[in-house]
Amino acid sequence: MTSATAKMNREVKFTRLLDAPRELVFKAWADPTQIAKWWGPHHFTNPVCEIDLRVGGALRIVMRGPDGSDYPMKGIFREIKAPEKLSFTNIATDTNGNYLLEGFTNVTFSAEGDKTRMIVVTRATGLVPIAEQMLEGMEAGWSQSFERLEALISKK
Repeated sequence: MTSATAKMNREVKFTRLLDAPRELVFKAWADPTQIAKWWGPHHFTNPVCEIDLRVGGALRIVMRGPDGSDYPMKGIFREIKAPEKLSFTNIATDTNGNYLLEGFTNVTFSAEGDKTRMIVVTRATGLVPIAEQMLEGMEAGWSQSFERLEALISKK
């Protein structure tokens, strides 16, 4: 694999122990109203958040940055085992629907007493030159999303 090819592929893994029951954490991933509150980096909003939570069902999220720029993504649920597991494709597009990144995300939720161990493994392949920058920001973006998720579920 060339270094240029390596730069266009990224996989990151996150493990978080969340102070909330597994069912509550799973719902935060399954309910579009809740996802809209935590998905994306700090200071981003999600004016569009649509979820058809079934195998083969679609998800569509449009993140809006602080500067007003929109960052659409879509995907298809591949596996759902409530409240244990979610797997879905994730495709970042431009505002015209052109693919920028193609990826896959697997999320598992394990009960540990009244807490939940959430493990997220996500990988993506860049399809256009701008994708290299997007992949470089992947770890920070997901980390900030999880900080927002933790803040949301701690209010419950």
